[in-house]
Amino acid sequence: MRRRRQEEHENHERWLVSYADFITLLFAFFVVMYSISSVNEGKYKVLSDTLVGAFNQPQRTIDPIQVGNNVPRGIDTSEQPGTAGNDGQGEGADALESIADAMRSAFGDMISAGDLEVRGNELWIEIELNSGLLFPSGDALPLDAAFPLIERIAKILAPYENPIHVEGFTDNIPMRSRAYPTNWELSAARAASVVRMLDNGGVDAGRLAAVGYGQYRPVADNTTAAGRRANRRVVLLVSRFTDKRHEAFAGNAATEVDSMREARIESGAAPGAGSASGTTPAL
Repeated sequence: MRRRRQEEHENHERWLVSYADFITLLFAFFVVMYSISSVNEGKYKVLSDTLVGAFNQPQRTIDPIQVGNNVPRGIDTSEQPGTAGNDGQGEGADALESIADAMRSAFGDMISAGDLEVRGNELWIEIELNSGLLFPSGDALPLDAAFPLIERIAKILAPYENPIHVEGFTDNIPMRSRAYPTNWELSAARAASVVRMLDNGGVDAGRLAAVGYGQYRPVADNTTAAGRRANRRVVLLVSRFTDKRHEAFAGNAATEVDSMREARIESGAAPGAGSASGTTPAL
């Protein structure tokens, strides 16, 4: 007789395995969340105070940062020239701002008419004059009206120590004059004339220099009459820094000459030695 196979008992508790896995994962999740939420209060306070201090600092300047404004060698930046007049601004006043303000106040009508322009930045200011105010066409001899005009400008510039470069510019019309063969000579002669008038007006001659650019620095189109008129100009460039590259000779000239003669004698190169030997000195 065949033996009956016993029926296997069905397990109804397999859900406990999945439930245990779920509980384990849930426990791990809450452990991780708790560890993340635990903050070191001391470190958090230091970080918070640092951020608050960084974002709550007062604004120090509204000027953009200048990149590449290296001061050339020979320029003295140790002493910023202040105002030497009696404007009451004191030793720390900015000379360039004082000059610009004085020019705008004294020549407001000419600035409005477009005959004079004052512009610049923290390193220099430019005082631009139309050449028609100062000179006749094709000539560097000043007009009668130029003398009182330059004298007024000289009175503003005289109390300061800032170097002044007077720059002359022309249009591109060729010159046909024996006195001024090209626009180079005309622009340089006009700049030199303004330098002499500034010197006569009381500006220290050691601060002045004349530069002629001819027709090669136009600011407008030379094909139009208005453009040529704009290009015929004289610019007074007032620098912030004092140029120390060309100091005046302050030594004893006689002592220096005697020292050079003694050095030549000691080296066997006394005056006339070249001629006595029949050798012509190199020039």
